[in-house]
Amino acid sequence: MEKGFPVIETQRLILREATKADAGDMFEYLSDIDVVKPMGLEPCQTVHEVLDEIEWYQSIRKEGTGIRWGITMKDNGKVIGSCGFLNMVPKHFRAEVGYELNQAHWGIGIAGEALKAVVMYGYRHFQLERIEALIEPGNFPSQKMVEKQGFRKEGLLRHYEYTCGKFDDLLMYSLLRKDLDII
Repeated sequence: MEKGFPVIETQRLILREATKADAGDMFEYLSDIDVVKPMGLEPCQTVHEVLDEIEWYQSIRKEGTGIRWGITMKDNGKVIGSCGFLNMVPKHFRAEVGYELNQAHWGIGIAGEALKAVVMYGYRHFQLERIEALIEPGNFPSQKMVEKQGFRKEGLLRHYEYTCGKFDDLLMYSLLRKDLDII
């Protein structure tokens, strides 16, 4: 991993490291059941729980198993979501991508814009060959978004995760480097 935290800029967004100072902004969406349910998480009840999430972001980067960017709007710098890689396996040139976004920003292409930038970063800086997205079968907006980005549905992983007291099926999507004609 790079030493300094990489910053990614898009037309409307700045993707940057999420810090403890962002915990209040992040609590807004991480306490929202509609945002966190598809992630297999319970809504945060306190800002302290958000600090645990930020510590997890730092730990996966330190361990080399992932990186998570805070999504901010250029005009105000407020963290409105996150996007990044987890379960990175450099030996196999693959990683899983994940994201979430404050409901106030749903439906205007913010998550897709962040996802596209993170995917391109992964191919260019981590030399990834394959990026996976695991999505709950009922999460149609997320499925539509990754399909718009070029991800292909590969199949259903039955009882793939145990979250919130139940087993969850997940759809496996993937995007290969060659799918985007990246050299």
